[in-house]
Amino acid sequence: MARLFGTDGVRGVANGDLSPLLAFRLGRAAGAMVAERHGREGRSGRPWVLVGCDTRVSRGMLEAAVTAGFTSSGVDVVQVGIVPTPGLSFLTAEAGADMGVMISASHNPVEDNGIKFFGTDGQKLPDEAELALESMVEEMARQDRFPSPTGLAVGRVRDEPALVGRYEEHLARRGPSLQGMRVVVDCANGAAYALAPRLLRRLGADVVAIHTGSGGEDINVNCGSTHPHVVARAVREYGAAVGLALDGDADRCIAVDEQGEVVDGDVILAICALPRLRAGTLPGRAVAATVYSNGGLELALAREGGRLVRTAPGDRQVLAAMREHRLVLGGEQSGHIIFLEHASTGDGLLTGLMLLAEMRSAGVPLSQLRAQVPRLPQVLRSVRVADRRAVMEHPALAEAIEAARQELGEAGRVYVRPSGTEPVVRVMVEGVDPQAVQRWADHIASTVARVGGAAGGTAGGPEGGGSAGAP
Repeated sequence: MARLFGTDGVRGVANGDLSPLLAFRLGRAAGAMVAERHGREGRSGRPWVLVGCDTRVSRGMLEAAVTAGFTSSGVDVVQVGIVPTPGLSFLTAEAGADMGVMISASHNPVEDNGIKFFGTDGQKLPDEAELALESMVEEMARQDRFPSPTGLAVGRVRDEPALVGRYEEHLARRGPSLQGMRVVVDCANGAAYALAPRLLRRLGADVVAIHTGSGGEDINVNCGSTHPHVVARAVREYGAAVGLALDGDADRCIAVDEQGEVVDGDVILAICALPRLRAGTLPGRAVAATVYSNGGLELALAREGGRLVRTAPGDRQVLAAMREHRLVLGGEQSGHIIFLEHASTGDGLLTGLMLLAEMRSAGVPLSQLRAQVPRLPQVLRSVRVADRRAVMEHPALAEAIEAARQELGEAGRVYVRPSGTEPVVRVMVEGVDPQAVQRWADHIASTVARVGGAAGGTAGGPEGGGSAGAP
């Protein structure tokens, strides 16, 4: 069976490769795992899990299937409804659930959906637990011999949407006073469509909220963190001090300054890290970020005596590096930022609040804070191919990469990897000379397309996620 779990849960086309049957089997397998652990650890009461979702139209179908899987294993299900992914993570730990399940495909298009599992501590399941679930699902597809409780032992379902209020309180306690500040927030027609404007107004901001639909038909469509030019236009139109663009499940935040210039995750990391470096309060004097993060972040940290810990792509890798090096700040260029003192996963709303707090503390416009962070010329490409493995093993690609590294020198970086979730190869080229960077990015991308039997054109930068493959 193809690996179900990618870097961010199980993801696929809803009612396609991510079918209700697969969702049921995942819920049933996870339910059996939860019930066994609940008994083994001697936890009191009945085993129960928390289930939430974003707004996309397939949420009801998959929520019902996952819920049926858990209840058929004798596990109770508490449904909180529409909630940001970091909110589900927070509530799982705060309420003491045996597991949390989020039904969302994050920044992906509306036809996709995903299933993410969180442990009782609110953190994503470790690799070994995901592999165990995959094995159980595979076994279930052959012959389902898992326990099937009946009568009073069947799991029960109850709705508790009010639980989301606890997450709002958690965020409000960490937010600054925003009196007198006009903020545009793009909710991406997603999970934070109501929470984000309400939270910012509660903190005193004059809020202009856009893309606040809850029907799910247009989640992430020409809006949100993957289309920051939209919120930039609104910032200029309304004369706002800042714009915040979330994605569909609100675990990412990309900002825009008062001039309409984009402030991505790299710049947000720097803005939040530099004051603590100067004050000597940043643990390890370091920040964790992936290989895709711009070298300008590294330069900005180095100027203040700090350093950047590079990781492989994915928030799991960032979190692992943060724990290994005892860091409290890390993230991705996409705006998926982890403030480990407040959360164990990326949180777009929390990221926005931390950035606004830095603006308030510094007392200067965001454009001035952004100017502290240099930007090296960098080009990111996603090339659709028919055979990712053939591309990565082809000598022509190796030759192109080596030639690029030779010309770009020590100041340059070239990174090429196959996506774990799509028929795509990611290409990143960075250096000092923008023309050389562009030329080599074009050359490597065209080489990838040529040797891989191109399955389409090129797209934007790297993205995470999991790939569903129903057994």
